[in-house]
Amino acid sequence: MHDHDTSERLASYADVLAGELPDAWTSFHLPADAKDDLAELADRIWDLDLVAASLAERPLQQAAVLSRPDGAQLALLDRHDERDGFLIAAVAPRALPDEAYRAVPEPNGIALADDPFLSAEQVAGDLLARYDSALAQVRHNALGGIQPSQPDRVVLTWQPDGSVATAPADDRACAVLVAHGFVQDPQSGIYRLGGDDTQAQARALREIGPRLDALGIGTALQHPAGRAAPTSAPASMPPVPAASRTPTTRSR
Repeated sequence: MHDHDTSERLASYADVLAGELPDAWTSFHLPADAKDDLAELADRIWDLDLVAASLAERPLQQAAVLSRPDGAQLALLDRHDERDGFLIAAVAPRALPDEAYRAVPEPNGIALADDPFLSAEQVAGDLLARYDSALAQVRHNALGGIQPSQPDRVVLTWQPDGSVATAPADDRACAVLVAHGFVQDPQSGIYRLGGDDTQAQARALREIGPRLDALGIGTALQHPAGRAAPTSAPASMPPVPAASRTPTTRSR
């Protein structure tokens, strides 16, 4: 089969597969001349089994990447073992630190038949379930002890350096935080308010409470063990239990 035919077959299969998966998946094709993108993708394939063994024998020549709006991605690859069908693997998020992956089992990829409709059922019932579980674990680990917020509640956590951090779950809350001096970490997505100017910090904490409350979003201030709350912190923010975190080791 000519390279052009092979590329068309992979891209077409990926398009159909993306349309059959639950939620809103899209796909795009990485051809052989996209060498940098293919190398970066190969490094992020989250697998230590079937797909890793295939890549060890033959470097990635082309691929189709399926993407979900929340950032989840799957890589569809050719098989090189004289069998019909494809291989599909989970892709690790690029924005999370290596420490977040420690002790999280790889959601190893699977082999797919030549029928994208049957394969969609297989991916949804097997790979996606394991991938979503692994994603939830690494994203929690990346919070570094910061308790995740809810759409109707922002949890603020004092940090050892005196800053305040939070992981908001609502875009409206994000806008309020940014307007009062919080800065988002592009790697983890966590919003932090520096503690160099304690008066400015206290003023910001006092002001965001009413702003969020007007949006129907509550607030809570979490104090790590052994740290007393500053007297200037807003009294309307009740402390919540500190989030626990189990040390992990990344094995990808």
